[in-house]
Amino acid sequence: MATQFTTVQRWWRQTFSAPTRDETTTLYRVWRNRFLWQRLRLWLWLALICLLSFALRDIYGFFFPFQELQQLPEELRTQRFVINISMLLNILICFALHKTKLGRHRPDLLFLGSSWAISLASQLFATLRGFALPDPIGWSLLFLSQAVLMPVCWIVHLLSQVGVLVYYFGINTLLELKTPVPEHPEIYSITFILYIFWFCIICDIGVYLYDRLQRSEFYARQELESAYQKLKVAETKYRTIFENAVEGIFQSSPDGHYITANPALASIYGYSLAEEVTASTDIEQLYVDPNRRAEFVRLMEKYGSISEFESQIYRRDGSIVWISEKAYAVRDEQGKLLYYEGLIEDITQRKQTEAELRVFFHAVSHDLRNPVLGTLMVLKNLLARPEENISISRSILERMIQSSDRQLNLINSLMEAHIGEIQGVVLQRQPVQLLTVVQAAIADLEPLLEQNQAKLTNLVSADLPLVNADPTQLWRVFSNLIVNALKHNAPGLLLTINATREDEMIYCTVSDNGVGISQQQSDRLFDLYFRGANIRNSVSLGLGLYLCKQIINAHGGEIGINSVLGAGATFWFTLPIS
Repeated sequence: MATQFTTVQRWWRQTFSAPTRDETTTLYRVWRNRFLWQRLRLWLWLALICLLSFALRDIYGFFFPFQELQQLPEELRTQRFVINISMLLNILICFALHKTKLGRHRPDLLFLGSSWAISLASQLFATLRGFALPDPIGWSLLFLSQAVLMPVCWIVHLLSQVGVLVYYFGINTLLELKTPVPEHPEIYSITFILYIFWFCIICDIGVYLYDRLQRSEFYARQELESAYQKLKVAETKYRTIFENAVEGIFQSSPDGHYITANPALASIYGYSLAEEVTASTDIEQLYVDPNRRAEFVRLMEKYGSISEFESQIYRRDGSIVWISEKAYAVRDEQGKLLYYEGLIEDITQRKQTEAELRVFFHAVSHDLRNPVLGTLMVLKNLLARPEENISISRSILERMIQSSDRQLNLINSLMEAHIGEIQGVVLQRQPVQLLTVVQAAIADLEPLLEQNQAKLTNLVSADLPLVNADPTQLWRVFSNLIVNALKHNAPGLLLTINATREDEMIYCTVSDNGVGISQQQSDRLFDLYFRGANIRNSVSLGLGLYLCKQIINAHGGEIGINSVLGAGATFWFTLPIS
């Protein structure tokens, strides 16, 4: 029993509950008012035509009396034409108001006014004549036509009905008026009340439910329109991504043809338009190795996706390039393969670089590192045995050891650059006072500064906030920048080191008054293995500035250079305080 009651209660709440503030939006109210205003005009025309038909009946009956009207009370037979004319005038007034600003903005008020103008006209006439006039037929036509033609704003329907019924039952009861029908002089009966009550209730429920249905459909249309607009925006956004992507994007059929392709893929294959790729490309014939397509399909069937599938392919002009494919299989709900979808990247340059690096590091590790280590070991062993006769002077031997140490350090730096390129720079962070690091670097380079007759000015203040950094790596940055300036300039160089706070960063500079650097060189200065044209040390491989960039980037800072030929150079870098 409780379950049935809950079900009925839920149904009643869903069907007849008042709309919430969230549901009743401004857009819907505007739409409903416009709908009511348009339908009100149609209803006024219908009411006008209906009243004209009754007026014509009365005019005809004046000359040729109808037998059916002879049973009406004398007052109604003689005055019914006047009542119809007064209602026609009210309708014409409502027509005039309908075209005004008030009628457009408040059609609900015009609805009530027009309804009462018709229903209360006969009631006022009857009251003035001293009797009550029940009009169930007229009321039924009025309420039914309003519910059918204007099924929104159920509250105004209820008000229009209540207004008429309150006047009829209230005024006539207060004035103790009777109907002009001798057989039924009372103003109401149980049957009459039940008929009017249920007729009004049915009309109001119909209007209310229709109003709710329209509101739901309106909100559904709004949501659909909103979803459509979002879909258009998303489609435009993803179409832009698809068209402007630097990687090739594709969909390919299982039989080996492209279904869709973006401009980047067309460019990789040497075509001008993506449509040329989808129109004539047989994927199997693109591969230099004819078995690669079969391997691609085999891996997709086994794993459902592949990554870093590297192959050589023929471009349209016959040249060969390397590509890397990332793809996955798209299937329907039954598991049937529909197509492959993925990305293609041109890795030709990377492959060439990798090949060059393999050759280079092979030479470093086998042809250079091992002989240097062997020579260094022999020289150190000779120097460690002072009792034996040495045919060369100890100073020459020491210089040979120093030279070998420099070569070994160069090789180690080269290997470190390679490791840093792969794994990144590893930092041992701690709170660091920048002045201490700068002073240590200057002290270590004092002999080199004296040798080059260089003068260095340290403007770094001890009041700077601490930085969370690796002091050893920062020492390397300052040392490399100082050594780089000395290597590229003549003796007598003036150097200045400074550091200032800018917001949450420390801005460091190493400036000189040397020959400067061209813009073309500045753009490549921090690249791996780049060497300046005027370098005076032939042993360098161009690793110092590259390592500086790696270290500063690992700290979360940036590094750069400001220079003009003949006007010196200023290397700068930033370090976050926290």
